[in-house]
Amino acid sequence: MADKKIIAVLGSTGAQGGGLCRSILADAAGGFACRAVTRDTTKDKAKALAAAGAQVVQADLDDVESLKKAFAGAHGVYAVTNFWEHFSGEKEKTQAKNIADAAKAAGVKHVVWSTLEDIRKFMKPDDKRMPMLQEKYRVPHFDAKAEANALFSGLPTTYLVTSFYWDNLYTFGLGPKKGDDGKLAWAFPMGTAKMAGIAAEDIGKAAYGIFKAGSEYIGKTVGILGEALTIDEMGKVLTKVTGAGPIQYNAVEADAYRKFGFPGADELGNMFQAYRDFAKEMLANRSLDATRKLNPAAQSFEQFVTKNKAAIKTAMGV
Repeated sequence: MADKKIIAVLGSTGAQGGGLCRSILADAAGGFACRAVTRDTTKDKAKALAAAGAQVVQADLDDVESLKKAFAGAHGVYAVTNFWEHFSGEKEKTQAKNIADAAKAAGVKHVVWSTLEDIRKFMKPDDKRMPMLQEKYRVPHFDAKAEANALFSGLPTTYLVTSFYWDNLYTFGLGPKKGDDGKLAWAFPMGTAKMAGIAAEDIGKAAYGIFKAGSEYIGKTVGILGEALTIDEMGKVLTKVTGAGPIQYNAVEADAYRKFGFPGADELGNMFQAYRDFAKEMLANRSLDATRKLNPAAQSFEQFVTKNKAAIKTAMGV
């Protein structure tokens, strides 16, 4: 590792960080080394990264001192928080502050911060179309990340605006399901709006492109996506690739979705409503050209479904 620039990767056993770790490890001549940061170094995914050549170190986003140790001597840091572990916008901001403070203490040369839009900026405070959550947010996992951008001020940072993970179709249970009538259906409050989506591993690959490009992206905001599709268009691709279908799209209202009752239903209801009501703004913040410049292998939705067909079919129950 001595002759390579070390990238300390948070979320190394997760979707985004895992993709970045694999990208670094796959590019032996790239001049970068992977330091995989994880809370639990005994996890199978952590062991697999170590076996592939990563330096695996223990740290916790709630413990700034552990992060300082994990970042020591690193050239860069990939900064990502996982709202879905705790469902708290305030906790995300606290963790982002710990990351930023530790990166400053370590004197790293490049931080890539995985962030999203502040949906509150699209709406007046008294707008009743979408409820406030956690007292102050429209979409907590968007708004808190956006608020946390300011914490990285003074650091050489690239702000990486990500998109909806297509992986959620089988990892988060958001894909089509068989009803009592045996037919496949899914419900979203998306109307006919196009939603920016991406394969989670492609976020990590784009992040690697940013680290390789270096100073060109410092101080910049880069929005990435794999493709923007309506829910109907996604359903048609799923049917084409898996052979299962047709898939009934129930375009429910956001209020109905928020009442579905599963953990995070209100959060996701607000998020999909934001993708629907502010589709123009959300799509304008993401560029396929910018994505492909960083990651020429970025997948389309059809390529993603083809690659993950077995897992998607299992999740759909077909």
